Amino acid sequence: MAGMLEGKATLITGGGRGIGRAAALLFAKEGASVAVSDLQADSVAETVELINKAGGQAISIVGDVTDPAAVDSMVQSTLKAFNRLDCAFNNAGIAGYQVDAAGKKTADWSEEAFDRMIAVNLKGVWLSMRAEIKHMEANGGGAIVNTASIAGLIGIPTSSAYTAAKHGVVGLTKTAGIEYAKQNIRVNSVCPGYVQTDMTKTAMELRGDEILSTTPFRRMGQPEEIAEMVCWLCSDRSSYVTGANYNVDGGYVAN
Repeated sequence: MAGMLEGKATLITGGGRGIGRAAALLFAKEGASVAVSDLQADSVAETVELINKAGGQAISIVGDVTDPAAVDSMVQSTLKAFNRLDCAFNNAGIAGYQVDAAGKKTADWSEEAFDRMIAVNLKGVWLSMRAEIKHMEANGGGAIVNTASIAGLIGIPTSSAYTAAKHGVVGLTKTAGIEYAKQNIRVNSVCPGYVQTDMTKTAMELRGDEILSTTPFRRMGQPEEIAEMVCWLCSDRSSYVTGANYNVDGGYVAN
């Protein structure tokens, strides 16, 4: 039986670890050729090696989503390798601890930390969408999934810039979904809850008991569980879905 993404070519940013790596592995398993991008060369090489050893087809791209030229190059490298770009998962992002803002309330964030968070988590998504849409628009359509967060749907204490960026991703997703429907480009986002990755380690150390007590499943999510939603949204099985933001959070937002 053919995979859900058989014959498709995809670009995944932030594919070196966590949700991005899980998505890259699943996309390949479901038949896609995968261009895996990340800022960390070692991490992206490991993801690509795992795919290729399992019999999939993948290439590695090292690049920074805050650099417009680098983003354009990611798309061009994907086209060069696979001659097409059918879907994209804009997943690259950073957490508060990576800009020395973990546990800090809104007025305690530095301007530098705030700007960096917006540059990666919001502008980086927009730059990626811009490059991908230009190609998809000229080639009859495609599917884009952005990584937002439950922080794009609700407020999260001590995460003001992260929350602002993810709310922005939700807004971008809704708007682009409307704008490009006639061009057969579907744009959706996935809104993970607390998933067991390096990015949530600090949050769990600071507020783990509280987080788990307000999650109906009483556990963290796994990257593979988010990847399943992303894969579906990039597949033809979600052909009537666009402009939507799906929380995959163990019931956290509903609680």
